[in-house]
Amino acid sequence: MKRDTDTITITESAVAKRTRPERAIEYPESDGQPMAETDVHRDEMVDVINTLKQFFREQPEIYVSGNLFIYYEEGNPRASVAPDVFVVKGVPKGRRHIYKLWEEGRSPAMVIEITSRKTRREDQHKKRTTYAALKVREYFLYDPLAEYLRPPLQGYRLQGEGDSYLPISPNEDGSLLSQEVGVRLKIVDHRLRLIDARRGEMLLAPDEEAAARRFAEWQMHREARSRQFAEQQLLKESEARLREAEARQLAEEQMRQEAEARQLAEQQLTAMAAELARLQAELTARTQPPHPQAEEPA
Repeated sequence: MKRDTDTITITESAVAKRTRPERAIEYPESDGQPMAETDVHRDEMVDVINTLKQFFREQPEIYVSGNLFIYYEEGNPRASVAPDVFVVKGVPKGRRHIYKLWEEGRSPAMVIEITSRKTRREDQHKKRTTYAALKVREYFLYDPLAEYLRPPLQGYRLQGEGDSYLPISPNEDGSLLSQEVGVRLKIVDHRLRLIDARRGEMLLAPDEEAAARRFAEWQMHREARSRQFAEQQLLKESEARLREAEARQLAEEQMRQEAEARQLAEQQLTAMAAELARLQAELTARTQPPHPQAEEPA
């Protein structure tokens, strides 16, 4: 976490454009301090920055950055502050080495400091005073290790056009609403997460979104294979039923033909029996001798 390079009393004229000095002024990109106190602080900072960048990826006039020097008084390189996370509305996206307020013309709308016991005085006093003077509308503090801040997530909002912050009241779930950015900040499983205030959906960092996309693609592939297998099984079952139906039809046809054959054979036998009976009757009639005639009396 970069720190203020000097304690400076800021007035309205501090952010106004000053007369350009005769010699070039160097505005350093780094103060040689470590980016964050611990891996936890660094990871939290990077995750929040990337999540906000992903959230605003379709909005070209919103700039998200962090751990970057903001110079707010032209000609005075000591007049600087380096928020861990900040969002500026109304300036184009793009990579910057430093942020010169008199050139950009816009102060951050929201700032998040990933704070620690070591930086508490600076985060709670010096930076808070600086941000208020720069008209940073919302200022959030997050203590990921819960070293000193109770509760570990706190937020403040400027009232009207003043330069004093008032606490942001938490929602029932403990989240804090950023009206400027349109997200709710909430601690989930010991991590600072951002929630789309309009949709109520938790925002994912690019790596999480990529992992979720890969998982969704894997699920789709698995479901497609399951559907293909099910369709193949249905096709096999349909073919089996068709074969069974054809076999039944063939068996029924065979039974019908056999029945017709039996009926025809029975008819033929009946006809033959009748013919045989007739022939036997004729033969009997022919072979019988004629009856003798009786003699008449004399």
